[in-house]
Amino acid sequence: MPRRSRFPAIAFIACAPFLASCDRDEPPVASPVVEERETRTAWIDAERIRNADAEPHNWLAHGRTFSEQRYSPLDQVNTDNVGNLELAWYLDLDTSRGQQATPIVVDGVLYSTSAWSKVQAVDAKTGRLLWQYDPQVPGIWDVRACCGVQNRGAAIWQGRVISATLDGRLIALDAVTGELIWEILTTDQAQSYTITGAPRIIGDKIIIGNGGAEYGVRGYVTAYDLETGEQVWRFYTVPGNPADGFEDDTQAMAAETWTGEWWAQGGGGTAWDSFAYDPELNLVYVGTGNGSPWPRSIRSPGGGDNLFLASIVALDADSGEYRWHYQTTPGDTWDFTATQHMILADLEIDGQQRQVLMQAPKNGFFFVLDRETGELISAENFVPVNWATHIDMATGRPVEAIDARYDETLAAKKIAPGPAGSHNWHPMSYNPDTGLVYIPARQAPLVYKRDEEFEPRPIGANLGVNTWDPPGEIIDLPEEFMPEFQGMLLAWDPVEQKEAWRAGQPLFENGGVLSTAGNLVFHGTADDRLKAYNAQSGEQLWSTDTQSGVLAPPITYSIDGEQYIAVVAGWGGVYANLLGVVLNADGKRENISRILAFKLNGDAELPARPAPPEAPEAPAIFGGEEQIAAGGSLYGKSCAICHGVAAISGGVLPDLRRSPMIGSAEAFHSVVIDGAMVDRGMAGWSEVLSDEDAEAIRAFIVFMANQ
Repeated sequence: MPRRSRFPAIAFIACAPFLASCDRDEPPVASPVVEERETRTAWIDAERIRNADAEPHNWLAHGRTFSEQRYSPLDQVNTDNVGNLELAWYLDLDTSRGQQATPIVVDGVLYSTSAWSKVQAVDAKTGRLLWQYDPQVPGIWDVRACCGVQNRGAAIWQGRVISATLDGRLIALDAVTGELIWEILTTDQAQSYTITGAPRIIGDKIIIGNGGAEYGVRGYVTAYDLETGEQVWRFYTVPGNPADGFEDDTQAMAAETWTGEWWAQGGGGTAWDSFAYDPELNLVYVGTGNGSPWPRSIRSPGGGDNLFLASIVALDADSGEYRWHYQTTPGDTWDFTATQHMILADLEIDGQQRQVLMQAPKNGFFFVLDRETGELISAENFVPVNWATHIDMATGRPVEAIDARYDETLAAKKIAPGPAGSHNWHPMSYNPDTGLVYIPARQAPLVYKRDEEFEPRPIGANLGVNTWDPPGEIIDLPEEFMPEFQGMLLAWDPVEQKEAWRAGQPLFENGGVLSTAGNLVFHGTADDRLKAYNAQSGEQLWSTDTQSGVLAPPITYSIDGEQYIAVVAGWGGVYANLLGVVLNADGKRENISRILAFKLNGDAELPARPAPPEAPEAPAIFGGEEQIAAGGSLYGKSCAICHGVAAISGGVLPDLRRSPMIGSAEAFHSVVIDGAMVDRGMAGWSEVLSDEDAEAIRAFIVFMANQ
């Protein structure tokens, strides 16, 4: 009989296909689900993580080691036998939203997180659920989150599982029972701060950042005491109002690179994902995000580099004091965050052994820095870009293309990469055996145009960019940029700064990467596959059907002499929602969220895929061309980020073209204006939209439903 695991005592129900950002599941369960099991303590400390290579059967930290290389010394599964890799077990998750977690495995137990900040402990050999903790995040936070309700993982410390919640809490759970030990609030919940990233252990502390730059917040990172949860230090990534006084000299220095009243709109710079830690140098490295709003000409009208936006910042791990920074995109105006995965390694460059930090941020350049000093060692574009010609090694600054700053010329500009980036949060991997970095890269340009009528709104994102107007003057892309929206797994030589090989993917939004001593690279893809490649040559050696797009990175571990490859599968996130027109053109994508584990000659099987639901008959088109066009513009500004461009769903949130709500003005307005489904994440938009606006949006959706 195939082994399979399901959540006990949880009933699965179908969410009514109403107009809402909702999961197809029951309301959250308050208490943990606990099964009888053997006691395990998960007793990890910083010394054990430092010596992670001595126990490669475990995956002790987010990137396995402090260096975040996501490379495993395990080699039982290798190029000779990977074709025999089969499903060992699977566990259905009780949410259909995006899954992005990196599980941690300690002594036979797998700890993971899922959408809505839920935490699971699972028997890593059988897939049996040991417990689940639901932090009860209110549904309204779906609207306050830029890019979905996903969570990227937890940390383990001396018998505790530490994770962060979408609504800004840091929680510590008993690793054996899942019971809450302590909980602290890390953000001001009156503002739209959110947390989707995984906390990291740094010595005897835990560090966490937050998101919300699109919603007008001021970014910061905080370190907390692991025993008590008390705050130890906090570092702000952008300066605040000078009239209030600066927290330290570093903030005063950063303020010199800003103009106007940037603090009135928060500033941004949120550290929403990537960290790394060097215990020898006692430095923690923080990747920071975009400005609030995007165009520099709005938030800092006199120009300036706007520190520490789009930067890598090194801080003293004990005190949080500033040590150095490198800004990947000075004065960012394209949403070119530097929150992407950072890897620490020792490389021989020009005959000299260097302690380096490597990053491939959104802007398309691969950076190699001295991790002790922040000195730029090298930088080359790893995909074609047209916003800059190169990085000037004398100054360390990008040489921008003429007129690339759309917000200053006020013309529409087609920029590569676009805000999706040439590489986003999906982790890359460094393999010391091959000397290559494996990047889940992509080509996804966008037409940017400054919103000349920009005014901050009380609900929804405040980007300051209007991509829905007919484009005017556009920077032409050369032929090498085509096809657009192309994804790839890219093997990059960080010493020579050149491509070693690439494997193209059918869709552009693909998952994170794992490499192993078995000369293998594992990569999940948007077209429902987990694939294995020869790490040296790039030859695809294995592929399996995951029944759902894979965005999370795989991990590997071993139990009783058997190596497992595990991944959390589940489609979702901002581009899965926004770009349904690209990723779900036929409207048949249906998300299935699971943890999957594979081993040599595994004997489990997934159930058959459910048949896609039949499309209901669309309501009759109403309203004239002018109303429909106006509704399309309003839809693009207010609805598309969740429900998809052109009202074409990405397959995660409800497809509005199939919603019974669009056939009734009264029902539609009760949701869109009055907030009738706020508990499921669909807030009322009465502060932004009028009744006439809502009716125009309904007319547009009905028109699209008839196409």
